[in-house]
Amino acid sequence: MNIKYCPMCGSAVIHEIPEDDDRLRHVCHNCGNIQYQNPKMVVGCIPEWEGRILFCLRDIEPQKGKWTLPAGFMENNETAAAGAARETWEESRARIRIVAPYRVYDLPFVNQVYFMFRAQMTEPFFQTTPESAEVRLMREEDVPWNEIAFPVIRETLKSYFEDRKTGHFEFLNLELPPERI
Repeated sequence: MNIKYCPMCGSAVIHEIPEDDDRLRHVCHNCGNIQYQNPKMVVGCIPEWEGRILFCLRDIEPQKGKWTLPAGFMENNETAAAGAARETWEESRARIRIVAPYRVYDLPFVNQVYFMFRAQMTEPFFQTTPESAEVRLMREEDVPWNEIAFPVIRETLKSYFEDRKTGHFEFLNLELPPERI
């Protein structure tokens, strides 16, 4: 993002490397404010009920009309787990209990980090929302693999189904290169 004016004082900013730094920043020489641009954190989960996974058919862009797990941008003043639970509620009206962290995916080429949790639904209730045209519990054999919205979700699901066969769910931090996205 190209910032032209300081959000603190309104003066024009300069794109330069500040003293004792190692990368370009937007620097205000009037008030000294430095604008740091950081990656967006996406939080979500794999909600399970009696061996089936809760999927949402996106009713918003990007990837409208494709299936996904409940996930979205983390908000200020919430934990990653609370964000995953909130996103699940917003997209499906399902209530969950976080079981454990499952995957962190670094996507530096799009300035995002995905943090996915394993979760159990606390009851078999869910419904459509303004964000999801359809919400459905699916078994592994029912997953529409060619209609999954995001590669990170596809990778998470493939790993999860493999891990579920052994009952061993390792928490991993992975980087997805651009060619896998």
